[in-house]
Amino acid sequence: MSQRQSFLVAVSLCLLLAASFSPCTLAGGGGKPLITPITKDASTSLYTAPLEGGRPLVLDLSGSLVRSTCVTCDASHPTLEPYERECADANRYTRPRCWAYAAGSDDGASNGRSKCAAHPYNPVAGRCASGDLTRAALSASATDGKNPLYPVSFPAVASCAPESLLDKLPAGAAGVAGLAPSDLALPAQIATTQGVARKLALCLPSGGQGITSAMEFTPLRRYQEQPGYYIWIKGINVNQNPVPLGYYGGPLVVGFSTTTPYTALRADVYRPFVQAFDNASTSGFGMQRVAPVAPFEMCYNRSTLWSTRIGYAAPQIDLIMEDGTRYGVFGANSLVQVDDGTVCLAFVEMKAGEVGYEHYGQQAPAMVMGGYQMENNLLVFDEEQQQLGLSTLLLFRQTTCSNFNFTMAA
Repeated sequence: MSQRQSFLVAVSLCLLLAASFSPCTLAGGGGKPLITPITKDASTSLYTAPLEGGRPLVLDLSGSLVRSTCVTCDASHPTLEPYERECADANRYTRPRCWAYAAGSDDGASNGRSKCAAHPYNPVAGRCASGDLTRAALSASATDGKNPLYPVSFPAVASCAPESLLDKLPAGAAGVAGLAPSDLALPAQIATTQGVARKLALCLPSGGQGITSAMEFTPLRRYQEQPGYYIWIKGINVNQNPVPLGYYGGPLVVGFSTTTPYTALRADVYRPFVQAFDNASTSGFGMQRVAPVAPFEMCYNRSTLWSTRIGYAAPQIDLIMEDGTRYGVFGANSLVQVDDGTVCLAFVEMKAGEVGYEHYGQQAPAMVMGGYQMENNLLVFDEEQQQLGLSTLLLFRQTTCSNFNFTMAA
């Protein structure tokens, strides 16, 4: 299976970067939003962008730091002091068990002064490390919203990380780019260096022209002081019918994760949801159940489904937003083909203490939206307005997240 490319669009401050440059040269972006291509790695289902001198970094919507293996222009790298503001920012969202790693170091290179150490985290392997907080040069392209304009290199505070923290990341990845709403995540640092708004547009590839789409907006919410993006929903519908979730004291919290391949639901939400989907699939759509294929529970005979331009014909899943508007999940994002004869419902059940959810403590979100469910949808995370914009599935408009022209304008 080949890797798929798409883009991280810059709306006011968009994401990352595209052209690769010497990490020792820095240039201003002139207040333009930045853009970078995204590649989906076929073996890990993770998304990367060529941010550090052309080296790919894994995109992490819940990550509060940029971290890499610190390849710089020479054998050394600059380090920040413990008293600098960025040092406190870098350690604000450290996971509790990561504090067990050394928090500083003394050596001759720092003239006896203690260096600031951060605690980078691998969101896939669930592993921590300690690394110097340093300054790096990242690269991208300015954009007018239709085409890349010119290459831009800009400074960023980043954490060094040992090679061991690359475990389970795509081959060739140099680290992780945190995209969460925190001061040292990539969107905030781009906003500062480029003089643009703290706004991130994300369009993940599944596998021409600039993409435009009508969007629904819903408030972004905080959740347990965790770095990341969260919304509240009132319920879930399957085939226009509410899923009977029983009593729940408050809104359902939905998080977004680019390091979770498939949407995970808390057990009390997952069980009635998959039952509702299966009932609608077999009775209303004639889908025939077959043996499950891990990690999925509900799988179906592919020959009993038919294809449409928005994926397999299947019951529509709707998230009911705070104001009653609906965000639809259609066959292209709800079903995944696992072999020649089998497709499965691409949702999984959260497991207590599982990597990716262990830091939530007693109360995990009702749902963590995975990358597969976000593919070919345009999402705009607007920190300044504290709202999330969600497009409908771009396949309705006969386009995809891959249809962006990355050819430099003349």
